Amino acid sequence: MIEILAKLEAKRAEARAGGGPRRVEAQHAKGRLTARERLEILLDEDSFEELDMYVEHNASDFGMAEQRIPGDGVVTGSGTINGRLVFVFSQDFTVFGGSLSERHAGKICKIMDTAMRVGAPVIGLNDSGGARIQEGVASLGGYAEVFQRNVLASGVVPQISLVMGPCAGGAVYSPAMTDFIFMVKHSSYMFVTGPDVVKTVTGEKVSQEDLGGAGTHSTRSGVADMALENDVEALLATRDFFDFLPASNRSGVPERPTLDPADRLEPSLDTLVPAASNQPYDMRELIVKVADEGDFFELQPNHAANIVIGFGRIEGRTVGFVANQPTVLAGVLDINASKKAARFVRFCDAFEIPIVTFVDVPGFLPGVAQEHNGIIKHGAKLLFAYGEATVPKITVITRKAYGGAYDVMASKHLRGDLNYAWPTAEIAVMGAKGAVEIIFRKDAGDPEKIAERTREYEERFANPFVAASMGFIDEVIMPHSTRRRIALGLRKLRGKRLENPWKKHDNIPL
Repeated sequence: MIEILAKLEAKRAEARAGGGPRRVEAQHAKGRLTARERLEILLDEDSFEELDMYVEHNASDFGMAEQRIPGDGVVTGSGTINGRLVFVFSQDFTVFGGSLSERHAGKICKIMDTAMRVGAPVIGLNDSGGARIQEGVASLGGYAEVFQRNVLASGVVPQISLVMGPCAGGAVYSPAMTDFIFMVKHSSYMFVTGPDVVKTVTGEKVSQEDLGGAGTHSTRSGVADMALENDVEALLATRDFFDFLPASNRSGVPERPTLDPADRLEPSLDTLVPAASNQPYDMRELIVKVADEGDFFELQPNHAANIVIGFGRIEGRTVGFVANQPTVLAGVLDINASKKAARFVRFCDAFEIPIVTFVDVPGFLPGVAQEHNGIIKHGAKLLFAYGEATVPKITVITRKAYGGAYDVMASKHLRGDLNYAWPTAEIAVMGAKGAVEIIFRKDAGDPEKIAERTREYEERFANPFVAASMGFIDEVIMPHSTRRRIALGLRKLRGKRLENPWKKHDNIPL
């Protein structure tokens, strides 16, 4: 028996060694941790239970029969993060460059299938050279099997991708279909075709970092939700972020104790909105002062910064925040902001996370580029997402809510449950100047008349009471009581039941 146990331990040691000391050193030299080191940081101590440690590839061509390493380039299993169950896979770049084989894919599919059955999130740590060329189409088939699981798991369990090394070619589509993507600066990259292919086909010279690095995807493309400094920071941020997420679409939001009173007042909010309507202010300040202990996890902070999205808590329960940001493009809605917020709203709705929306929006961004690139369709995505959502929705208009953007931002007409306005709110088809120039076009040559008409328009619409008189605003509230009102509203709405008409699925304007 002792001999058998010794054999088992030797097998385990062989699997844990990965590609061996030389390849581990090469991984460390790049500033990257190994697959197992990453899991040690991500998961609670001693909570990881590995599955399929001894799986090997089944290829025999190109000398592969003589190259077999237990685990086949990916570590899979389950563990806990702050005591909550999670299924994980971590690609091991020290074994065949983390390349995906048929068996490698089978390991990933197995833990994803289990996660869906038991209702627990999946976190994938991607660090791979792509498809294993020696296996040909079998490797491509493996990728497609993983993609299919991503599709089936979408909206069932949260899926998080940490891109911690290369992720190129067909490999990028698995992270792209997950809910959130975190990348590591100067260490990870994602692209469909690499710089060499780009140069050959288009003649463009571009580095890996500029083409598909963390900076590019967290600012320009919006593919990544966060760009972190190194492996450790990315893994610790994921632990924090994980605490906000439900286990599945049936589990309800997580709840944790808080000492922050639900009826806490914030007198400083009474002076947050400047007297001049064209003067900016930071909407993050409102979110932080409303959320429990000021804890707000913002997503995509450097992409489409004219809208702010992220998670916080009210009375210990997760809430999704969406807010126009007056400090960037005056908080206007454009293509990128619409897509960014729409995807976030749909995630919240899929997992029963209440949505709190803070509105200060002058409209949609005008311009030829916006129109030619489809602002109509992209703006409709946000409209569709809010209109489709059945979770509790609370909206607070702090200042401007003009035109179609008023409708889009979780208005009462899109089944908003509680729609509040601050006394500083202006709800109208457009700003006073533009409206007067259209309505009183004949007086355009008389500055005094135009000024008088502008004052008249402002007196009528530069306040929330016209909308309130029609029932479109439920209450005009004091800014300092915003947290108390939201907390009370969310408490009342916990039992909300609302179903959309039966359908196989909707047809959001993609």
